[in-house]
Amino acid sequence: VEACVLYGLKRRAAGFLRSNKIAALFMKVGKSFPLAEELCKKVQDLEQLIENARNQVQGIPENVRKMPKLPNLSPQAIKHLWIRTALFEKVLDKIVHYLVENSSKYYEKEALLMDPVDGPILASLLVGPCALEYTKMKTADHFWTDPSADELVQRHRIHSSHCRQDSPTKRPALCIQKRHSSGSMDDRPSLSARDYVESLHQNSRATLLYGKNLTLSLRFSSQRDDMEAIPGYLSLHQTADIMALKWTPNQLMNGSVGDLD
Repeated sequence: VEACVLYGLKRRAAGFLRSNKIAALFMKVGKSFPLAEELCKKVQDLEQLIENARNQVQGIPENVRKMPKLPNLSPQAIKHLWIRTALFEKVLDKIVHYLVENSSKYYEKEALLMDPVDGPILASLLVGPCALEYTKMKTADHFWTDPSADELVQRHRIHSSHCRQDSPTKRPALCIQKRHSSGSMDDRPSLSARDYVESLHQNSRATLLYGKNLTLSLRFSSQRDDMEAIPGYLSLHQTADIMALKWTPNQLMNGSVGDLD
């Protein structure tokens, strides 16, 4: 984002002697855009805290003691403090959108934000990240922390679909089966439901390349002597070693067997 915003920036827009061009640009925008002005005050307060923390040698001065606790920031976070704070405060997309609308004031003709297509696209792409709450970073033990409520409900549905006693007229519940190297099928859904649900999502071990719900899979029905289509969730995953294609029936995902007559 910083590279895109600085590309083609007029020299007078960032200031001749400014080492931090992003800070200079945001402060200049803040003169005519209230959201940017509020952001500048917050970042400058944070920079003052960081500066005070660096300068203190013995003890903590009284004026610093009353300030909020200094967050644990890495050198990379401090380097991109202005962009990072704008993202956390959910105003980065609005500031970039303002720059796009007033690009002739701040940018040269070849600048990315002067482009009638690329400029608005960049501002639109930032709407998503600015809508998120950055309250908790991923930790080393994130695989063992409590999952979200949605995932717990989904696991419960998958598990409960196998515990339900259905009438003889209904088709048996769909099962999760794990194929071993020997070729045998191990039908223990209650043990593998957690791993299976987690495997359908993006995680540190596998990248979700593609996912589409209500994908129809054709199967032959011996009772009707014809083909029938079953809707399911199709997903393509990439790990360090292989690519895996998965298809999970919506009937199983929803945890309901239903009357298929």
